[in-house]
Amino acid sequence: MPGRLEGIYIVPDAAAMPRAVESVLAIEGVGLEGDRYAEGAGTFSATPGNGREVTLIEAEAIEGLPFDLEPAAARRNLVTRGVALNGLVGKRFTVGEVEIEGMRLCEPCAHLERITQPGVLRGLAERGGLRAEIRSGGTLRVADPVARRS
Repeated sequence: MPGRLEGIYIVPDAAAMPRAVESVLAIEGVGLEGDRYAEGAGTFSATPGNGREVTLIEAEAIEGLPFDLEPAAARRNLVTRGVALNGLVGKRFTVGEVEIEGMRLCEPCAHLERITQPGVLRGLAERGGLRAEIRSGGTLRVADPVARRS
């Protein structure tokens, strides 16, 4: 599973646009420093559930849409390249020095289509990414390698 981290995006609150950063602190059991879910300000923060610490999506899924979509518009924290994310549900993997566990798929929702454009929901079905939890924190950096734990 040779891959790399191509982009990092944080969103300070549910209504804000994602902001690209070159690096971010991943905090075990919390999320990404400065992101809405780490701050408890995400849309679903008050609802029980796992996999809200960090979300990932494949750059290839975004590029496979029949229209242009900026990576930030996908509203996922980490954009990867060369990694089959669906196969990481229930698996541990590393992004640079950070250990992450894939919890469940991150299917697109009607809200994402409303704030982007028609066709996003269908275009990202079964390719919407991965919801994950941070098992060992550290700093994530653009271009970090992504590797499955052995």
